[in-house]
Amino acid sequence: MNNADVCILIPTLNEVATIGELIKDFKKEGFSNILVIDGNSRDGTAQIAEAEGARVVLQTKKGKGQAVIQAFEIIESPYVVMVDGDGTYLAREAPSLLEPVLEGKVDHVIGSRLDNYSPGAFTKLNLVGNRLINMFFNLAYGVHLTDILSGYRAFTLESVRDLELNKAGFEIETEISVECILKKQRVEEVPITYLPRSEKGETKLNPVKDGIRIGSTIYRLAKVHNPMFYFGVIGFFFIMAGLFTGTYVVFQWLQGITRIPLSILTTLFIIFGLQMFIFGMISDLIVTLHRQTVSLIQEKNKQRK
Repeated sequence: MNNADVCILIPTLNEVATIGELIKDFKKEGFSNILVIDGNSRDGTAQIAEAEGARVVLQTKKGKGQAVIQAFEIIESPYVVMVDGDGTYLAREAPSLLEPVLEGKVDHVIGSRLDNYSPGAFTKLNLVGNRLINMFFNLAYGVHLTDILSGYRAFTLESVRDLELNKAGFEIETEISVECILKKQRVEEVPITYLPRSEKGETKLNPVKDGIRIGSTIYRLAKVHNPMFYFGVIGFFFIMAGLFTGTYVVFQWLQGITRIPLSILTTLFIIFGLQMFIFGMISDLIVTLHRQTVSLIQEKNKQRK
């Protein structure tokens, strides 16, 4: 491997406590092509990164997602390693992430943190939230990934160019994972070490607020990949509401009390829920036919070439 063909991408915002050492560690591993996308840090992060020999580009908009999108537009290296600038990942593990990509086995590698994390790296809330989000993602997209929120990843340039990203915040890792599934990219996970954040560095992640955003991103993007899941969730909640109100109506009726308005509402809940399941089945059929059509077109194009 020629390390010059690998771009180390580091999105940063106020990472003065860790950015200098992180760049030094990557240079010790032989990586000299280091790109820091800085979100206009107020603590001198950009200046330290530049002093350590990294190429520094100031972010034009706010949010980690916007930093990644901007970086992907300017990177020209054949291979990309994306890593957070908070010092929670080890530079010496970059070759492990790159190995499957360099061998041509996969298009995208995710560093999975959940099997080898240091004490204090996750709070209990973060750990539970990560596992729930991964379960929800796997259910929605029919895959088996263990850490879609990891900030340590490797890509081919073709993989990066194929991604259509628009999330501005911490949902960016989720959107990357979804896009890779939608674009049928070959994805593999590699176990990595995950360290606690530096005590001098402040976390920008709000576990509850950002967790809700990430979950809603998984759900909304499932509309075009697994519409049966998307509409099925809506239908499930309406049918459950209908069964709940219906149980109350029956219980009251057995006591000689008739609840006509609530009976009508119960009927509407159940009918609407069933309609959502029907919409899901029809949409799923349309998506399946679309995929088959696209596959046939792609095969014909390959034959012509």
